[in-house]
Parts: sequence; structure tokens; C-alpha cells
Amino acid sequence: MEKYVIKGGKKLYGQIDISGAKNAAVAIIPAALMVEGVCRIENIPQISDTKKLLEMLSLMGAKIKYINEHTFDIDCTNVYMSDEIFELTRQIRASYYLIGSMLGRFGEAHTTMPGGCNFGVRPIDQHIKGMKALGATMDISRGFIKAQAKGGRLKGARIYLDKVSVGATINIMIAATMASGQTIIENVAREPHIVDLANFLNSMGADIRGAGTDVIKVRGVEKLHGGTYCLIPDQIEAGTYMAAVAATGGEVTLNNVIPKHLDCISAKLIEMGVEIEEGEDYITIRRDGELTHANIKTQPYPGFPTDMQPQVSTVLTIANGTSVITEGVWDNRYRYVNELRKMGAEIQVDGKTAVIQGVDKLYGAPVAACDLRAGAAMVIAGLCAEGTTTIEDIIYIERGYQDLVGKLRKLGADIAKVNDPEPKTDSGIAEAV
Repeated sequence: MEKYVIKGGKKLYGQIDISGAKNAAVAIIPAALMVEGVCRIENIPQISDTKKLLEMLSLMGAKIKYINEHTFDIDCTNVYMSDEIFELTRQIRASYYLIGSMLGRFGEAHTTMPGGCNFGVRPIDQHIKGMKALGATMDISRGFIKAQAKGGRLKGARIYLDKVSVGATINIMIAATMASGQTIIENVAREPHIVDLANFLNSMGADIRGAGTDVIKVRGVEKLHGGTYCLIPDQIEAGTYMAAVAATGGEVTLNNVIPKHLDCISAKLIEMGVEIEEGEDYITIRRDGELTHANIKTQPYPGFPTDMQPQVSTVLTIANGTSVITEGVWDNRYRYVNELRKMGAEIQVDGKTAVIQGVDKLYGAPVAACDLRAGAAMVIAGLCAEGTTTIEDIIYIERGYQDLVGKLRKLGADIAKVNDPEPKTDSGIAEAV
């Protein structure tokens, strides 16, 4: 069992490049299933989620050609339905985007309920509502999803989402791309990776307007053609390194970023006493003085992102005063709090609210990653803690961060990925494999 070992207390200095956006990649790769011809996608992050999605397309008959570490040619001209993907679809959340792309390409979809991080109930009811509105029959039973477009092709419709949902917005937009007629989707999410997906599809021949606003209009096309597209930088990866510098102190420049996408994160860090300098495609973070408490409420974009809540909450554990965090997107996203308490953090949770009383310092301890962003929070805690921190279940972290250890070591962190040949349970007895 692999784990991270961190010796904390070192400030971070230097510069690193931010990878392509994970949340854009995991939508765009499934959307490539609908493209007939060679689709070259650049700036793909090398993380486990993207590798699994590329493998899924390969199992469906797509030709995947490696160009370089971050660029792949995907040719889905001769793809077909395949049950061989099911083992992989059960492992990642983004596999549900195959519902929209399969319906668009084949007029039917057959996949499994998605997997991924578990930090609360994340139903796909809005996805189902959208597919049904587009004319698909949906059958979900025993962990499998079967969908069929009446007449073999989806039909445009007017769809109002009951709640702002990133996943449903993406899935319905993908499905509507090749539906007959016009689809109008209202009360949609506005995250940067939704705009990126729309730009990708449009570059392949789609007709999508309004991405980044509350209403998206999609006029269906008969087919999509090949082309080249470069993904945007990862907003959350950049925010995670910003939080790490805030926690440890030091000065770091992040290259290959879109500073506008980071405004909501930058504003809170500045409020906490962190200095931030923005350039055209870089951002510099420095922190020398003490941290100040802050109140945060997570909201859909352009509000403060839920995917940054665990990381910034960790920074606030060593800030002066009392901070209040309100989780406005997901239930039960405070599972990581028990891990931070092992390191000396003082946090009280009541429903969707966490009250953090800042302490002088955290102390190294054995902890585990509960999910992707909670795992990143554990890394940040270990970097600023006194002593040694070991983090287990790092498989969650590597779902969304490319070469996290290498990038942190480049900034001066004392972090290593090691192999523990005898994983232990809490009782100290080796688990059976």
C-alpha cells in the first residue's frame, strides 16, 4: 500500500507549472466519443481518472495515439458499445458522462452507476430528468444504467434544472449536441470547465451558445468532425498550491494559470493575510506574516468552490481567531475533520457548518485521505505541521493531482511516496487482500 510521508515545517519557494484541468478533461474525453475522425486533445493531465477514461474509449474500439505526455490523438470513427468498460466505469464519477455521449453517438447507452469519491449523497436525478426530456427512456437497476433514444435519436427540448448541477449541465449539453432541433437548458452551472467543454464541442462542429451564463442553447448537428483542442489550466490544482503556500509560508509562482478563474480563491487568501500578484498567465503567492481568520461559504461558480473547502479550512486551522465554514453545495463534506483533529486542529461541525478555532501549530500524525480534495487537505496539513505525517489511501489524491510529490519537492517540501508492504487496520492487524 503506497502512502505519502511528509516532514513538515518547510516553507515553499520556487515555481511550477499547473496541469490541464481535471474537471474539463473528464468531460471532454467522454465527449470525444461522438467525434468521427481524429480528435487531438492537448494539455491532458496525467492522473488516474483521465487514464481510465482513455482506456474506456480504447475498449470501445477507439484508436488512442500517444503524442507526448499531455497530448493524445483520439479516433472514435469505428467505436462500438462494449460491456468491457463496466469495471472501469464503477471506479470514477465522471463515467456518467458516457450516458450523454453514448446516446448522442449510438442512440442508446449502457453503463454502470458511477464510482469515485464518497462524501455524501450525489444523485443523478437531474441527469435522468434531462435525458428523459430529450426523449430517452431510462432504466436503472442493480447498479446498471440503460437508456434508449426513441426513434434512435434524441430530440431537442427545453430543460430547467431543479438545482444548479455541474454534472447534469455537462451531461445534458453533451447529449443535446447531436439531438435533432434546439435544446435550451436553464439554471445551469457556469464553471470554467463547462465553458471549456462547449468550446471543445464547438471546435468539432457543434453549435452551443451561452456556456458560462445561466442559459445554454444547443442546436443539434448531424455529426462532429475531428480537430485539435487544448484544455484550460486546472483551477483547483492551482488553488491547492496557493493554499499550501498560505499554510507553510514562502513564495511560489504558478505558471499556466488563468488568474480570473482564481479570483474567488485569491480574495479569501488575501483576506487571510496572503499576498498575491497576478500576471497574464501566472500568479505569485507569498506569505510571511501571521494568518487571520475568515468566514467562507461554498457556492456554485463564481462563488467559492466546494472543491477548495477542505484545503482552505486546513489553512484556517492555524490562523488567528475563529473561522466559520458553511458548505453550500454537498452534504457530509467534513469527513476529513476527524483526520485534522488527530493533528491538533480544533474544529466543531454542526450539519453544514464548521467552526474552526485557530491553534498555534499542527503536529504530524498518521492520517488518511477520505476523498480527493480531503486528501489534498491532509497534504497541506502535513506540510505545515511539526514532525512527520503519513497519509494513507493516496489513490484518492492521485485521481486529480498530477505529480503532486514531484511538484512539491521542486518547491522544497520534504515529501516522499513510499510503499508499505503490510497495510494495517486500526487494530494493528494486517488486512487480508
